[in-house]
Amino acid sequence: MAGLIDKLRAGVRDVPDFPKKGIVFKDITPILSDHALFHASIDLFLERCRGKKIDKIVGIDARGFLFGSTVAYELGVGFIPIRKRGKLPYKAEVAKYSLEYGEAEMEMHTDAITAGEQIVLVDDLLATGGTSAAAAALISRAPSNSIARGSGMCAQRSSIRAGLPASSGCSLAISPSSKNET
Repeated sequence: MAGLIDKLRAGVRDVPDFPKKGIVFKDITPILSDHALFHASIDLFLERCRGKKIDKIVGIDARGFLFGSTVAYELGVGFIPIRKRGKLPYKAEVAKYSLEYGEAEMEMHTDAITAGEQIVLVDDLLATGGTSAAAAALISRAPSNSIARGSGMCAQRSSIRAGLPASSGCSLAISPSSKNET
């Protein structure tokens, strides 16, 4: 598995000064365009999800849609998109969050999660954690029992970490947590 993790790390391209000067964007398109790497990244998510009671997968706009919807499809469960504010057509709950280069808002349909559902939040990249925390806040406002979170490629202190074990401080692990955890 260590060789696979190294290949995933190598597949993330740094793009300096994007979207703003001073920001190093972590580009995952090389992973998406490589069948073996994309397949392996999905398998890492699935490895942690299989055998657990999961009702729906939540994915964050837009790259989280690529991983989250694929994982939901493979698990045979529903998929919930969390989108940038103003992109969903129905009643939505809104959460604000901070980015490395500013602030933004995201939303989720108010009827996306029903009481008792077990939810997993899947995203591609964890940089500052603001986006994931805002998504978890939206989920926690819904009547679900619990959420679990996982990210496939995690950026921590400007260095990329792909699929590291939970003990590394950056987790691919999908483990149930309190619904109030942020």
